[in-house]
Amino acid sequence: MTESETARVLLETAVAALGGVPREGQSAMADAVAEALEDGQHVLVQAGTGTGKSLGYLVPAVAHAARQESRVVVSTATLALQRQVYTKDLPLVLDALEPVLGMRPRVSLFKGRSNYLCVHKMAGGYGEPDDDMLPIQAGPTSDLGAEVARLHAWSNETDTGDRDDLVPGVSHRAWAQVSVNGRECLESKCPMAQQCFSQQVREEAAQAHVVVTNHAVLGVQAASHDMLGEHDALIVDEAHELVSRITSAATHELTVNRVDRAARAARRHGHTTEDLDRAARSLDAALGDHDPGRLRLGLNEQLAEAVELVRSAARALLSAVQKASASGAEVGSATAKLATAALQEVHDVCEELQGEHGRYVIWLAPADGDYESQVVERIVAAPLDVAGLIRSRLIEDKSAVFTSATLALGGDFGAMGRHLGLTDAVSLDVGSPFDYAKQGILYVASHLPKPGAGGISEEALDELESLIRAAGGRTLGLFSSHRAGKMAAEAMRERLDLPVLYQLDDQLPTLVEAFKADPRACLFGSTSLWQGIDVPGSTAQLVVIDRIPFPRPDEPISQARSEAVAQRGGNGFMAVSATHAALLMAQGAGRLVRSHGDKGVVAVLDSRLATARYGGFLARSMPPLWGTNDRTTVLAALERLDAAAVDD
Repeated sequence: MTESETARVLLETAVAALGGVPREGQSAMADAVAEALEDGQHVLVQAGTGTGKSLGYLVPAVAHAARQESRVVVSTATLALQRQVYTKDLPLVLDALEPVLGMRPRVSLFKGRSNYLCVHKMAGGYGEPDDDMLPIQAGPTSDLGAEVARLHAWSNETDTGDRDDLVPGVSHRAWAQVSVNGRECLESKCPMAQQCFSQQVREEAAQAHVVVTNHAVLGVQAASHDMLGEHDALIVDEAHELVSRITSAATHELTVNRVDRAARAARRHGHTTEDLDRAARSLDAALGDHDPGRLRLGLNEQLAEAVELVRSAARALLSAVQKASASGAEVGSATAKLATAALQEVHDVCEELQGEHGRYVIWLAPADGDYESQVVERIVAAPLDVAGLIRSRLIEDKSAVFTSATLALGGDFGAMGRHLGLTDAVSLDVGSPFDYAKQGILYVASHLPKPGAGGISEEALDELESLIRAAGGRTLGLFSSHRAGKMAAEAMRERLDLPVLYQLDDQLPTLVEAFKADPRACLFGSTSLWQGIDVPGSTAQLVVIDRIPFPRPDEPISQARSEAVAQRGGNGFMAVSATHAALLMAQGAGRLVRSHGDKGVVAVLDSRLATARYGGFLARSMPPLWGTNDRTTVLAALERLDAAAVDD
């Protein structure tokens, strides 16, 4: 039998072992994945919610690895999904297929080094934390001190050193006290390499047939260096997120604080840093003379001079540190490694800023997260395009499968194919087992005025209130900005006698559990709420989208990519902004129907979805719900659903 025929038989075996029944879309997906693995193809597979796509790709991946003694890498968008695939889905497939295959392929979990405790750092091998890190001497009675103390106690108990195994978790700043990143790791020169949790994971992964990783690792693989080693095939789940993850991995910034930190690391290693200190002050002065914004022509003369001073001084210090660390006494020195990592990072970003004009989008920005400030603190460089990185660093000369519930935007795979560098890929939409037109309504509030800049209008708040009252709560509110989400949450708390949870009130998993626990609750937020939230049943019978989530007009990367498309004769708005919005609209609307019994309404408070020329493209990207602009019909439907809801 061909791999495709074998995969179908094995899928039936696995599904039967799990007590399920075959699904047409799942079988079609398994066929496509098996053919891609057998023939070295690149394929895009759109698999709607409820398809069971994890089994659709894991069964042929395991079968291929077993038959060919090959190595398949599976990547997921998040650590949480990676853990689910590795600890739940993959073991079920292995248990079901082992009697048929006559073997159990070796599998492993692969994450970046910073996800694991560093035993050398825990033992004091890296010395005291840097001046701008939260110091351990914050005191045992402080929140940080308590977290660090708990980490030290946990280090004596854990068998994995994996941050995900620490429950409850700790803050990022506390975790930084006990972990190192890839640049800082001593690797084979570490005196505690034999006890290293991260190294054990890498050694297991090198021998595995199926490696489960995440998009952050693929980002490093594409933008920096090889992490995964030789493999024959790559399967990317939640592939719609890959472009943004690789863009993020390849985006770097230069700040005065980063230069100062590199200088401190060099001084700790015994070097004088007058030149780098002067360069940092020059950079500080240059940044202070500019306003935030994109540098369309690259660095001007003042910035270019400051960046060159930093680059030259960092290079000279880097050479001195490397020369000293090559001596016998310095081999394996943590202080040398930290200095090398910090100086190399500064040097590399300077070279990117000085690189060929047009390859990178460069802009000046305030402190990260400080959206109100006009004080420039960062020079940021991001790649204009990552399709080439995906082709050359991830999928060249190997089979590749990219799958998601949202790949055919506007009913076509072209946009995602171009962004992923897969213009020659085979594409397939295996559909969804759900009857969206009978299970859900897409309501566009076409009577509302066009949304204005920032926040949310009073008319939209009135509409939101009416919808939530009719639904009896049970609302997931997806907002295009935290400003709008916060305004809506505050307004609804004043107007309604219902619990209104807001994304920034607590950790997201905690909020989602509270949302599920109270049938009358509403959960509002932005960003991460649009994707990955899975609340089947009557919890979220109303999903509200406040406005079409176009990127900000002044967002540097989207702006530059739109202009590049226009220069080639294309429609920059449709290729970049509308595609970005379509992807989020599809993901957001996909929060409504999560199981066969789910029913409800997706309400869009942006009239442009009904009136603008691009509205059809956006609507075709969303699940095929029954559409209406009739407010009375929708309110009545929500009232009936509320009355019929069964609350656990």
